[in-house]
Amino acid sequence: MTTKTVDETALNAFLLKAVDDLGAGYLGVMVSLGARLGLYQALAEAGPLTSQELADRADCSERYVRDWAASQAAAGYVAYDPAARTFSLSPEQAMVLADEDSPVYLPAAWNTPAAMWSDEAKALHAFRTGAGIAWGDHDPRLAHGTAAFYRNGYRANLVSQWLPALEGVVERLERGTSVADVGVGHGHTTVLMAQAFPNSRFFGYDTHAPSISESRRNAREAGVEARTIFEQVSATEYQALEFGLITFFDALHDMGDPVGALRHAESALAPDGTLLLVEPNAADRLEDNLNIVGQTYYAASSMICTAHAIADGGELVLGAQAGPERLTAVLGQAGFSRVRVVAETPFNLIIEARR
Repeated sequence: MTTKTVDETALNAFLLKAVDDLGAGYLGVMVSLGARLGLYQALAEAGPLTSQELADRADCSERYVRDWAASQAAAGYVAYDPAARTFSLSPEQAMVLADEDSPVYLPAAWNTPAAMWSDEAKALHAFRTGAGIAWGDHDPRLAHGTAAFYRNGYRANLVSQWLPALEGVVERLERGTSVADVGVGHGHTTVLMAQAFPNSRFFGYDTHAPSISESRRNAREAGVEARTIFEQVSATEYQALEFGLITFFDALHDMGDPVGALRHAESALAPDGTLLLVEPNAADRLEDNLNIVGQTYYAASSMICTAHAIADGGELVLGAQAGPERLTAVLGQAGFSRVRVVAETPFNLIIEARR
């Protein structure tokens, strides 16, 4: 190696960043434990609490809780009062850590990086050989973490903002139409739409059998089982029923043949039907995605999205940061001539497509 002069200031600054990121990995385990043990919920309901009071309310061992609470205080995830030796959550912290129905609730999303670590050996093989890793071959925590990460964002935006942004779609759903939800995952989007539009019927399609089972369970619990049908079938093989609306929620970029999936959707739409495409938010150029969302999505893409698309045939591997220009081009190849971005969040692009 060529000897180069090291800038000590730059070295120390980068080392601190790397240690900070390492600390986030440790913190994630603590966040998951805190949520699953009910520690955050106890603090939100009854804080400030001492470590003993917190342990008692959550039915845990105080000695473990003492160190857990200290880790949370050190990270700024809870507040600590040295005089009273108590821990507490602010309302904002509670929304992120304790309220499972909050649109910004995050603890369950830590299942995804946990699954990625568990699948490291598979990723090493994939990187070296170019082989794929199918969705169903990942640690089961991946499906649960991904569904949990997106669920509350869908709950906050889908019915109230995204569907109304589509031309004439809400009126059509209110009158009654058939809707296909492709790559349905755990069915949260299907259930939300079925709850909001009782005159319409909803069909959810996915190739992952455990996810189809979860979809059916979620529909039963929500009381919409009679108006939802979930089938284990690919994005190019479900029956064309002249759907008034076809949706892809954070799924198209995982597919090995996204153009083929969109062509099948185009053929399955009613003459005046609409396609709703929700994809991870990204700019078209790499240099414009060099931020925390891009960091997260590129990492997920390399181990999950790209890996599954390759396992699924790899005709076109979009990855999780395709961007609107590339997505518009893919939609155009599939026969959609009218394409527009109708909304966006920090995590998603919402695109309307028509013939």
